[in-house]
Amino acid sequence: MIHSADIREWRDSSVVDPKGRKIGALEAIYVDTATDEPSMATVRTGLPTRQRLVFVPLDEAIVGPGYVKVAQTKGLVKKAPSIGTDEILPAEQEPEIFQYYDMAYRPGAGGERKLARR
Repeated sequence: MIHSADIREWRDSSVVDPKGRKIGALEAIYVDTATDEPSMATVRTGLPTRQRLVFVPLDEAIVGPGYVKVAQTKGLVKKAPSIGTDEILPAEQEPEIFQYYDMAYRPGAGGERKLARR
């Protein structure tokens, strides 16, 4: 698992699947607003002229020298909900990401967002 203190160190690191296949480059970390712990990462994928950011959960992630290994396969992550490289995640799209990975989604008690970008 990536710890909050390590977040800035891992930006632009390779994100790989359990078999070591490169998915893309780590672009940003999204923390759980209730715990301030890393929850999701955005990964820059695609061709240089057609890049996008896909979301991947960080539970069970392993950090190594120059890489972050996630528990999901490359194929699963590549088909995940995405945003443009210059966009931010709209609040109404948060549940879609959790549903895609079959994860429970619970916004804050006051309806606030579940994820915050760091």
